Amino acid sequence: MLQVKNIQCQYDGEPVIDDISFHVNEGDICTLLGPSGCGKTTALRAIAGFQPIDQGEILLGETTLSKPGFSLDPELREVGMVFQDYALFPHLTVKQNICFGFRKTSRTEQNRIVSQLLELVRLNGVEDRYPHELSGGQQQRVALARALAPAPKLLLLDEPFSNLDAELRKSLSLEVRDILKDYGISAILVTHDQEEAFAFSDQIGLLYHGALQQWDTPFNLYHEPANRLVAEFIGRGSFVPGTVTDHHSIQTELGDLLGNRAYPWPENSRVDVLLRPDDIVLSDFEGVEATVEKKVFNGGATLYTLALPTGSKVEALLPSHRDFPLGETIAIEADVEHLIAFHRDEELVNSHKS
Repeated sequence: MLQVKNIQCQYDGEPVIDDISFHVNEGDICTLLGPSGCGKTTALRAIAGFQPIDQGEILLGETTLSKPGFSLDPELREVGMVFQDYALFPHLTVKQNICFGFRKTSRTEQNRIVSQLLELVRLNGVEDRYPHELSGGQQQRVALARALAPAPKLLLLDEPFSNLDAELRKSLSLEVRDILKDYGISAILVTHDQEEAFAFSDQIGLLYHGALQQWDTPFNLYHEPANRLVAEFIGRGSFVPGTVTDHHSIQTELGDLLGNRAYPWPENSRVDVLLRPDDIVLSDFEGVEATVEKKVFNGGATLYTLALPTGSKVEALLPSHRDFPLGETIAIEADVEHLIAFHRDEELVNSHKS
């Protein structure tokens, strides 16, 4: 439905985002994820029509939204936007805020749309209240209803939950996802919060230094990172040195690890192997001894930082009913289904996913 083709945006002659391409299918909820300053909000503003592009093209269906020298007005794009600060009019009621984009329709039609949207966002009965009389979560849902009122083909959300406390942020983001899925609206969220992106999205694009590193499902970003930068940014994990023994296995201090694909490097190549906390398990037999250096209790599981005999460190997410004190030595092994390795001598941008 949405096609972003090789776009570039500049500020003062310097590219902020460069050669970015991705597409959004109808009904999909997607996220642009990355650290502050990576260009994700610039990309969103370009799709919304608030930022011109210096290269490439943006299309919604068959309609060209932007290309160099042309930008369709934001109000003509059939694209809605929910802002970080909600941007509600404080002097207007909830109903008046929602109706702001279609004030020329009949009173009967306005009432019908407002009633339908308030039921959708679970705010029945608040249409006559003012924004200051609502909680932060309620204000955000009003902002969502206002953005949905003109029935946009695509909804853009610019860090809409960042002003909320952690618990409300988590529950509201899942609630908004359910609403969008029920309504069949395609959406793009901008956030720096990985947990939020993983819970919210069908597809995620990781932006870093103005470049799109990978556009993929949450599962593949975590288990099949396209390069070392993605592997380091997404989730938790540790790199341990390894040596390629053949095209399917790598020798490490945690043993000979069998990969789930063929590796492109010759025998004896030096690589770094990515081990996620869920790849490390307790060993009942001939495991490697590791010393507990740190621990973080998370309820059902405890995250341990473990020192291996060589001095390398790995993280392990272990069931919390076994409580290992700091300094204790435990036996561990690697149980890896997706063995990700990067050649140690390759440049970061050319790291090979394996």
